[in-house]
Amino acid sequence: MKSKKITVFTTTTCAYCVMVKRFLDSKGAKYEVVNLDDQPERQAEVLAKSGALTVPVTIVEHEDEREDVVIGYNLSRLAPLLV
Repeated sequence: MKSKKITVFTTTTCAYCVMVKRFLDSKGAKYEVVNLDDQPERQAEVLAKSGALTVPVTIVEHEDEREDVVIGYNLSRLAPLLV
């Protein structure tokens, strides 16, 4: 897998967040988890990048510094970003 930085914004009670992390684990992807319950100061960051007040928000940063933002449990959008 090419070098990509993956960040999953989540909350403690989000069931879809667990499903996204499980999917990433199944693909062997390394990712950072930002729990917005523990880090509420990062909510503005995720809102600015996604335009959404919902989780999960998965951000895939590519080597050329492009970012793809996937809102929710959207495997059809997320899966192609991992290759």
